[in-house]
Amino acid sequence: MPDPPGPERDAAPSAWRISLPHTPAAVPIARALVRTALADIDAPADSDTAELLTAELVANAVEHTPGDTPIELVVELFSSGCQVEVHDDSPLPPGDLSTPGAVAHLDPWQEHGRGLLLIRTLSSACGHRPTAHGKAVWFTLPSRDG
Repeated sequence: MPDPPGPERDAAPSAWRISLPHTPAAVPIARALVRTALADIDAPADSDTAELLTAELVANAVEHTPGDTPIELVVELFSSGCQVEVHDDSPLPPGDLSTPGAVAHLDPWQEHGRGLLLIRTLSSACGHRPTAHGKAVWFTLPSRDG
């Protein structure tokens, strides 16, 4: 399976993987894991942005996928940045995450849709891909130095 576009892959990236409950409680757990992962090896990616975008992905998975199957969070750290994936059991795409201008006319009073705009705006790359049990939605952040 090809890797999505993102930071150059190092020979041995650090990776964290955790199953999260399919409840709103997953959001602060995911934020804490990302913060810890980035701090653990003094990763060059921006921790605040990584936490914000991770929270958006996890909240979307909880809100827009039915059932109580756990959500999986995968954080990969590279010297050139990081990649975060959220896996859920729905095969449906997460809205339009990859087409430029797709959310350009977002109504600021609309309750939904701003999370995907944040992900598209603040990440260096983002998207989704099918998995054996649903999909993975991902974003990458570059090194603050690069």
